[in-house]
Amino acid sequence: MKVVCIVQARVGSTRLPGKVLKEICGKTVLEHDVNRLKLVPNIDEIVIATTVESQDDRILYEANRLGVKYFRGSENDVLSRYYFAAKENNADIVIRVTSDCPCLDYKILKDMIDMYLDKSNDIDYISNTIDRTYPRGYDVEIFSFDALEKVYNNAKKDYEREHVTPYLYDLNNKFRILSYKNSKDYSKYRVTLDTEEDLQVIKAIYEALFEENGYFLLEDVVNFLNKNPQIVSINENIEQKKLY
Repeated sequence: MKVVCIVQARVGSTRLPGKVLKEICGKTVLEHDVNRLKLVPNIDEIVIATTVESQDDRILYEANRLGVKYFRGSENDVLSRYYFAAKENNADIVIRVTSDCPCLDYKILKDMIDMYLDKSNDIDYISNTIDRTYPRGYDVEIFSFDALEKVYNNAKKDYEREHVTPYLYDLNNKFRILSYKNSKDYSKYRVTLDTEEDLQVIKAIYEALFEENGYFLLEDVVNFLNKNPQIVSINENIEQKKLY
């Protein structure tokens, strides 16, 4: 069972262009992502899935510099990008993370993969976003290649193609789904990178925790934010983009 983590990344984000190549504590956001993913022992391969647009040549250079594979596909049909990236790399199990989550907790990822592997005969999809208890910025989805292929062949709506998994977690489509929840609800926090305000928050977290703790965990971030409500207030009114 080959476990492939596919990280979608592009330069042309609308609200904060070039966000994944922004530097925080001397490393790009994408480098922080990859370094954290490399700590997860049950990931066999990391693939950066970017677009065929020339501006995303910069993503290729970064993937090469970081020593991970890359795949180029459609800019808007991100589902097809995932499908062909998974197929090219012989994935049995696909992990979906996005490149705007530089605080991702590698221990959460490991536990979710272990749970998926343990229940792989009984489930198609596990995610910590169905019943949200984690902050935005800790989103992980895991699914079989077989499920991805069914979604690729059957999803027709634009938002299903752009956002990869809505067809999969739509209960009408009868996939076997498992919700992964934290023991405490931290969903009020926002630690994803989509706007300038988000960047300020993530920079504050890194400047406080990275030098001392290195690959700090969710609890470290929550403790920091609890002690610094003025940091939380910077992006607390930012709305997540709607699916459609």
